[in-house]
Amino acid sequence: MSYEVGYRSRRVRERLIHRLKERGISNPQVLDAIREVPRHQFVDEAFAHRAYDDDVLPIGYEQTISQPYVVARMTEALLRQGLPQRVLEIGTGSGYQTAVLASIVQQVYTVERIGALIRRAQKRFSDLSILNVEMKLDDGYVGWEEKAPFDAIIVTAAPERVPTRLFNQLEMGGRMVVPVGPVRQEQQLLELIRTDEGFEQVDLGAVRFVPMRTGAC
Repeated sequence: MSYEVGYRSRRVRERLIHRLKERGISNPQVLDAIREVPRHQFVDEAFAHRAYDDDVLPIGYEQTISQPYVVARMTEALLRQGLPQRVLEIGTGSGYQTAVLASIVQQVYTVERIGALIRRAQKRFSDLSILNVEMKLDDGYVGWEEKAPFDAIIVTAAPERVPTRLFNQLEMGGRMVVPVGPVRQEQQLLELIRTDEGFEQVDLGAVRFVPMRTGAC
């Protein structure tokens, strides 16, 4: 998937890609996705000049768009053992992480609890001709059982513990990337691989995400 960009926008994107490489992101599919998805279209106009900084930015409703490094880190973890075909995302937010995934995998299913955010994201996907995304307004803890099982699940808000109901929607051998930890404290980004015995866990480091909440509004 490719987007037309001006010279300056391309230059600042390449600067971002250089920073991501310096921080250890190496998967070429992930780097290409970050390069091509127009992050400035997923932030409020007031923050467009900062769209390609490696920073968290507010998107309203006490939610944020994750910094590009974290988006890249989580996406790279999902692709560690090959390319998943069907990915569930919990927390559509601005739609940026969704768009990055959609440029790599065959199908993305995304769940968001805030109606205004899902409507904005839907318009952005339409404007960018992103056609391989299905969206649902619902409680993220519920997941999307009707579409399960998934090859991979990515969670973009932090529950205090791994949500069992979501984990059970993974294919055997599938992986979940999720930040886990208390509200307003440092959390741990975990990569979980479903096995016959339960799961294998890889600690991907400390992160800070907005809390994962129940209910839809």
